[in-house]
Amino acid sequence: MNRHVLRNVLFFIAALLIIDQVLKIYIKTHFLLGEEVNVIGNWFRLNFIENEGMAFGMAWKGTTGKYFLSIFRIVAATAIFWYLLKIIREKKNILFIFSVALIFAGATGNIIDSMFYGLIFESSPYYGSGAEAAEIFPQGGGYTVFLQGKVVDMLYFPLINTRFPSWVPFLGGNEFSFFRAIFNLADSYISIAVVMILIFQKRMFPKEKKEEKEKTETAETK
Repeated sequence: MNRHVLRNVLFFIAALLIIDQVLKIYIKTHFLLGEEVNVIGNWFRLNFIENEGMAFGMAWKGTTGKYFLSIFRIVAATAIFWYLLKIIREKKNILFIFSVALIFAGATGNIIDSMFYGLIFESSPYYGSGAEAAEIFPQGGGYTVFLQGKVVDMLYFPLINTRFPSWVPFLGGNEFSFFRAIFNLADSYISIAVVMILIFQKRMFPKEKKEEKEKTETAETK
């Protein structure tokens, strides 16, 4: 095991998780559901929503579905961490190692919400209700049980806000926004990692690519 790389990767993951959780806790304790604040013009906003635990605001309804999703994510994150240790041990490309670490941090960040947020937070009231933001560690306990917590999302980039032209069938005159998904830092970690792997795959897997090419050339000569 390359202890130096392992130590750096663990520090990297810890830093990502701390940043993700600090932002989520701040939003949860200072914003009401649906509250929106412009950060950079109209195209980067903080917009507080909660979801059942899937990426980019998607949800899996029902208590049973939520338990299944939470357990599945824990198993998946465990498998990712095992794979991360494996590629560190095998001294794979450092960029690939940190990409997998990003994926693990993203998965773990949202798992933390699902596991603990229902235990340590009050239920968040909606914007305009006149109520205050949710309190952390309330005297009456949290809003739900273990593994049933909702994931906090807040990053909103409506880069384009317009309307469909009147001549567009079925959609003419309707509002159109791109990008409409509201997500969190943990979601972005996974997306960034996937993009990095796609862009730098030749650098990350040079040996594998070379072996595949040699096998193809050998097969063609037969």
